[in-house]
Amino acid sequence: MTSEPSGAERASDDGQQRELTVRLTVPEMDCPSCAQKVDKSLQRVDGVVDTMLQPTTGTATVTYDSGRIDESDVVQAIENAGYEVVGGGDDGEDGADSGMDIAPPSEVWTSPRAIKTWIGAVLLVGGLLFEFLLTGQNATIASVLDYPLHVADVLFLGAVVASGIPVIRGGYYSAKNLSLDIDLLMGTAIIAATGIGYFVEAATLAVLFSVAEMLEDYAMDRARDSLRELMELSPDEATVRRDGEEVTVPADQVEVGETVIVRPGDKIPLDGTVIEGESAVDQSPITGESVPVDKTAGDEVYAGAINEEGYLEVEVTSTAGDSTLSRIIEMVQGAQAKKTEREQFVDRFSGYYTPIVVVLAILTAVIPPLLIADPVSVNVAGYGVSFAGDWQTWFIRGLTLLVIACPCAFVISTPVSVVSGITSAAKNGVLIKGGNYLEAMGEVDAVAIDKTGTLTKGELAVTNVVPVGDADEATLLRYAAGLERRSEHPIAEAILARADEAGVGDLPEPEGFESLTGKGIRGKIDGETYYAGKPALFEEMGFDLFRARRETDGGVVAGETDESDDGAFAEDVLAALEQEGKTVVIVGTESELLGAIAIADEVRPASKRAVERLHELGVERVVMLTGDNEGTARAIAEEVGVDEYRAELLPDEKVEAVEELQVEYGDVAMVGDGINDAPALATAEVGIAMGAAGTDTALETADIALMGDDIGKLPYLYELSHTANGVIQQNIWASLGVKFLLALGVPLGLVSVALAVVVGDMGMSLGVTGNAMRLSRIEPDDT
Repeated sequence: MTSEPSGAERASDDGQQRELTVRLTVPEMDCPSCAQKVDKSLQRVDGVVDTMLQPTTGTATVTYDSGRIDESDVVQAIENAGYEVVGGGDDGEDGADSGMDIAPPSEVWTSPRAIKTWIGAVLLVGGLLFEFLLTGQNATIASVLDYPLHVADVLFLGAVVASGIPVIRGGYYSAKNLSLDIDLLMGTAIIAATGIGYFVEAATLAVLFSVAEMLEDYAMDRARDSLRELMELSPDEATVRRDGEEVTVPADQVEVGETVIVRPGDKIPLDGTVIEGESAVDQSPITGESVPVDKTAGDEVYAGAINEEGYLEVEVTSTAGDSTLSRIIEMVQGAQAKKTEREQFVDRFSGYYTPIVVVLAILTAVIPPLLIADPVSVNVAGYGVSFAGDWQTWFIRGLTLLVIACPCAFVISTPVSVVSGITSAAKNGVLIKGGNYLEAMGEVDAVAIDKTGTLTKGELAVTNVVPVGDADEATLLRYAAGLERRSEHPIAEAILARADEAGVGDLPEPEGFESLTGKGIRGKIDGETYYAGKPALFEEMGFDLFRARRETDGGVVAGETDESDDGAFAEDVLAALEQEGKTVVIVGTESELLGAIAIADEVRPASKRAVERLHELGVERVVMLTGDNEGTARAIAEEVGVDEYRAELLPDEKVEAVEELQVEYGDVAMVGDGINDAPALATAEVGIAMGAAGTDTALETADIALMGDDIGKLPYLYELSHTANGVIQQNIWASLGVKFLLALGVPLGLVSVALAVVVGDMGMSLGVTGNAMRLSRIEPDDT
C-alpha cells in the first residue's frame, strides 16, 4: 500500500492542509463490478473527496479530508465492500509513501479460497457418484423438517458450504452496497436452490462458479504481469560515492548531484549524466532501441537501462520518483483511467443489460408454470423440446438465466485489451497515454510527419565530397576544415566532423580570416587566399560553374568528375546536388578550384521503410510537413516515398495543413518533436512526439511518445493500435453473441446451469483475456 500527498491539497480554515491522497492495494478488486462495489462503499464515507479505482492494477487512489477522517476509515470502507486491503495502517497526517503501486502476484491455486473450492469439488464429485452411479449405497442418513437427507445430499451440502460460502459472502456485501453484480446473483441463486432442496444444482453452481472466479483471477493476474515487469525495470538500490567511500543505499534516498557507480551488468539506478568512463548501454527498456548505445562523458543515461560492459560514474540529475522510467510507469498506470469510446459504450450497455436479464430470469421462473397446464412438445431445429409446467424445471431455467445475466466477460473485454496493448507498447519504447489514444491511433486515415528531426536526423552532415583537378578528398577537406575551424556556423561543424572521420591530419591555421556575409568565408593559408562559400561567390570571381546546367529532374550522379576537364566540375554535378536539396560549399582560390562539399540534414535510415510499412498496413495518405525550402522538401519527399509534401510552412500553416487533411481524409495522426510542432500535434486526432526520453515537454504535450529517435516505431504503433481495435471488437461481440445464444437456449431447455457457468462466464472471461494477451506478441519490425 502507498499513501502520498495529493497534488491538489487544500488548506483548512486554520491554514493546515486537510486533503490527502492515499493509494491502496486491493488485489481482489479485479473487475469493473468489484470497483463499482468499492466505489459505492467509499461514497458513503463522509470526508471522501475523490476516488480513482483501477481493477487492472488492483489499486484504489482515494482523496480524503484529513480533518474529518483518516486512512483507517478509508481502509475500513473498502473492507466493508468485501475486499482486503494489503498493508493497511493509518497514514496520520504526513501522507508518506509506504508501499506498492500494483497488486502483488496472487497465489491463485493455493489461496484459502482455492483450497475451499478444491474441497467443494471433491465433495461434488462424491455426491454425483452416489446420486447417479452408487445409487444402492445412497442411503438416508438424516432428516431435516421431515425431509430425508441421503449420502449424496450431505456431500452436496458440504460442497455448497465449502465453495459457496465465499460466493454468498460476496453477495452479502453486494447487497449491502446496492450493487447488482455477479456475486449477488450467484449468491442468491445458491441460497435459493439450496432452500428448495435442489442440492445438485446448488453444489454445481457453487463449485463451478468458484472455479470460474479463480480462472478469472489467474487471467487478470497475467494481465497485471506486464505492468509488474515494467515496474521491475526500476532498480531498488544504488551504489553511491559519499565521503570518498562507496555505499549501497535505496535508490529513492539518492539526491540530485550525487555520483552513482555503475559496474558492468548493473542497471543504471537513476537518470543522470556520465562524468567518467565509457560503455555500451542497453536502453531498450526506455527507448526500445534494439542495439546498445555507446555512452561517454557528457552523455545522458536513464534509470532502468543496463550497463553492458564498461565502468561508469554518473552524476544524478533526477530523483527516483522523477526519473524518465518513473514517469513512464506513472503514465502507463494513469492510462487505464482514460476510457475508450468502446469502454464507455460497454459501461452504459451493461447498466441496462444486467437488470433486464435478471427480470427475464424471474419471469422465466414464474410465468411458464402459471400459464402451462399440460406439457407441450415443439420441434426446434430438429430437436424435440418439451415445455412442461412444473415449477422445478422453470426455476432451474430462471437460475440459469441469472448466471447468464453476469456481464463479466463483456465488461472486462475492453480493459484487458487496453492494458495489454499499452504495456506492450511501453516495453517497446512507445508511451501511449490513454486507451482513447490507443483506439484513435488504430483508426487514423492519414499520417502527417514533420521533416526535421523526424524523417531526418535534424543534424547537418557532409553527404558528398567532390574534388576537381589534381586535388583529392583529403586535400579538399584539409583546406575546407582549416577555414571552417574559425567559423561557428552549423555547416562548419559538419565539415570539421567529416574531416575528423576521414583522418585528415593537422589542420592549417588561416590568417586574416574574414566572414563574407551571406556568401562564405576566406583566409590566408600558406600565403595564399582560400575561399569557402556558395557557388555564387565563385561565379562572382569569374568561374563558370554551371556552364552546362540543364533543367532536369535528376541530373548526373553527384560525386562524378571529368578528369579531362582541367579542374572544372563535371556536367550537372552541382545542379544534381542542388536538385537533391543539399547545400553546396565550393572551396578554392581566385584562380583554382579544389572542389565542392555537399551538406544536408541526413534522412534517418528507417524513414523510407517506415513510410512503406505504413502504406502496407493500410494508411491511406502519408504527408510530409516542413518549414524547409521547396527544393530540399522535394528531395527528401522523393527519397522517403511520402505521398505528398508541403514546404515552407510556419507553425500556424502546419495546423492548417492538418485541418485540410482531416477534411479530405478523416482522422489524422501528426508526428513531430513535441515542442516546435505543438500546435499541429494538438490539432490532430493523435499527436505523436519523437525522441521523448528525458524530454519533459514532449512527454507532457503529446498523446503518444516514441521514447527513442526511431521513426521505425511508427508502423509498429499503428499496427498495434489497429490490431487492438480489432481485438476489442472481437471480445465485445463474441461475449455478447455467446450470452445471447445461451439466453435463447435457456427457455428451450438446451442450456444447463453448468453450461452457462463453464461457457458463458468462465469460458468467455478466459477467452477475451487470452485474445487480449496476443497483443503482447506484436513487436517492432527490425528490418
